[in-house]
Amino acid sequence: HPSSPSRTSSQGIERFRFWQDLCEDGDLSHPVGEVCDPSPASLCLRLHLAPGEKVEVLFFMSWHFPNRKGWKMEEPVLGNHYTTTYADATDVIRRCLPRWEGWMQQCRSFLSTVLESDLPKAMQEAALFNLSTLRSQTCFRTADGHFFGWEGIHDTRGSCPGSCTHVWNYEHVTAAIFPEWARDQREIEFLHCTDGEGRMNFRVNLPLEKNHQLTPEHRKAAADGQMGCVVKAYRELRLGSGRQWLERLWPSIRRAMDFCTLPGGWDSDGDGVMEGCQHNTMDVEYYGPNPQMQAWYLAAMKAALKMAEAMGDEAWVELWQRRYERGRRHLAEHLFNGEYFERQVQPIADPSTIATGLTIGMGDTDPSEPELQLGRGCLIDQLVGEVLSRMVGLGPILEAEQVRCTTRSILRYNRKESFGGHFNSMRGYALGEEEAVLMASYPHGQDSPRPFPYYGEVMTGFEHTLALQCLQVGLRDEAVRICGAIRERYDGRRRNPFDEAECGHHNARAMASWGYLNAWAGMEMDVVSGTLVVDPIPGKHAWVMGEAWGHLLIDGNAEEGWRATLEVHHGASPFRSVSFRKG
Repeated sequence: HPSSPSRTSSQGIERFRFWQDLCEDGDLSHPVGEVCDPSPASLCLRLHLAPGEKVEVLFFMSWHFPNRKGWKMEEPVLGNHYTTTYADATDVIRRCLPRWEGWMQQCRSFLSTVLESDLPKAMQEAALFNLSTLRSQTCFRTADGHFFGWEGIHDTRGSCPGSCTHVWNYEHVTAAIFPEWARDQREIEFLHCTDGEGRMNFRVNLPLEKNHQLTPEHRKAAADGQMGCVVKAYRELRLGSGRQWLERLWPSIRRAMDFCTLPGGWDSDGDGVMEGCQHNTMDVEYYGPNPQMQAWYLAAMKAALKMAEAMGDEAWVELWQRRYERGRRHLAEHLFNGEYFERQVQPIADPSTIATGLTIGMGDTDPSEPELQLGRGCLIDQLVGEVLSRMVGLGPILEAEQVRCTTRSILRYNRKESFGGHFNSMRGYALGEEEAVLMASYPHGQDSPRPFPYYGEVMTGFEHTLALQCLQVGLRDEAVRICGAIRERYDGRRRNPFDEAECGHHNARAMASWGYLNAWAGMEMDVVSGTLVVDPIPGKHAWVMGEAWGHLLIDGNAEEGWRATLEVHHGASPFRSVSFRKG
C-alpha cells in the first residue's frame, strides 16, 4: 500500500540516524526508535586493518519460504522444494557455508571452461548471462520436486503460466545442465497433460491432479508445443533417460502423434501436412499449410519414428514413414517460393468441424475468413523444427539448399539496422539506431489485412534460434552478427544484460542462446551410446553434459586428417568416442 507522508518522513529520519551514527565512529550504536513499516536496518562489521592491508568480507543472506502457491494466489500451497531439504533459514547457512568454497571452485571451473573456449565472446555472454533465468522467479520447483516455469516474470507476478510448451520449446539449457529437470518436464507433459486421445494441454495446471480432471473442452492443444515435446522426448532419450523411461512415455507419445490425424484435427486426412486449425506461439490460430508448423510436424514425425523403432512398433513406423515423406515433399514443393517458405491460408467454412481443444480464441472468431494470418510474409523462425531436429541428433529435414536460401532471405528481408522509422503497434524491444531481426516482413506486399500481432516486434529467443540456423548452414559470420547485435542492445547501459525480455522479464525463450555451445562445433551428444559427433572445426570447444564439462580440442586438416582430444575439467565424461561428421 502507498506510504503516507508522515510514514515516509519517519522512514527518512530513521535512515538519517543510521547513517549519522555510522559516520561518527564507524560503528552502529544508536538505538532504534519508532519501528517503521517497512523498518530500515543496517549491518556493520568492524575490522582492524594495517596500512595497505586488504580484507574480503562476505555477507551471506539466506531465506526459507515454504508457502509457494501455484499459478494463482487462490490455489493451494504447493511449497518450495528447497524447504524439504533445509529446516529453516538458519539451517541453510549452517549447512551451506562449509560447502561454499567447493561450490565456488566448481563455478569457476564451469565459467572458465566456456570463457576459455573459442566460442565468440558475444555468444559466450549470451549463453552464460541467460543462465540466470533458471535462478530467477521464472523457474521454480514445488515441494514434490517437479520443475515448472512461467514464460517470464512481470514486476509483481508471473507472465503467462503453465510451463508453456510452445515457449519452452526454444530453450536448450535444462537438457544440458539439469537433464533430470528436462525429463521431469516431459513426464509432466505426457503423463499428466496428455489425455486418452492424445490431446496435450499446452499449459500445465497446478496442482498436477487437476490436469487429470479436465474435460477435452478444457484441454487446449498447441500444434507447435505438442510437436516440440515429442522431439524433446527423443532428445531426453539420447541424453540418458533409458529404455524403461521410454516404455513409460511411449503410449502417450504415440497418442500425441495420432491425435494429429483425428477428424477436424491438424492433419485430418493423414497426408503428413498440417492444414487444420493450428494454435501456436504467435498466440493465434493458423489455418492452412505453413512452414513453421509443418517443420515442427516433420521433426516430431522423425523423432517419433526413431522411438517407435526402438519400441518395435513396426506397423506404426510403416504408416508414419509414408506420412513423413509426403509431408516433407509438400513443404519443399508447394510452400517454397524460390526465396523462402510461405504459408497458404485455407479457411474452414464450418467451425463445428474443428476438433475439440484446438481453438484458444485468438484470431478464430470467423475461421471462414480468418484474421491474424501470416500470409506471404517471411517469418523469422519458419524452420525452427529444422533447427531443433539438427540440435537433437535427428539430422536435417529439408533440402540443404532450400534451408540455406531461406536463411539468407530472412536476413535480407527481416534484418533492420535502424528502427527510427519502423512502425510497430506492439512492444518495443529495439529502438533508434539499434540492429535487430524482425519477427516477420512482407517483401512482396502485405496480403494479410491484419497480420499476427507480433510481426513488427523483435524478440531475442527467435533471433538466437535464427543464429543457430545460420551456424547449421555455414553462415557463421552472420550468426555472430545476430548475437552481437542482441548483446549490444542488452549491454548494461541500455538494458539489463541478464534480462532478455519478451513476454515478461527473464524470458524462458531467450535460453535458446545456450545452443551456441553445441551449434558452434556442430556437436551432437548421445549419452546412451557414449558418442560425440562434431564438425571438423579447428579450435577449443566447450562441452557441458549434466555435472560434467570440459574442452574438445580439434586440429588437423581434411588432407592429413582431423584429430580430437577430449578434456574433462569436472565430473566424469559421458563420451567414449568422438567422430567427425562427413560432408
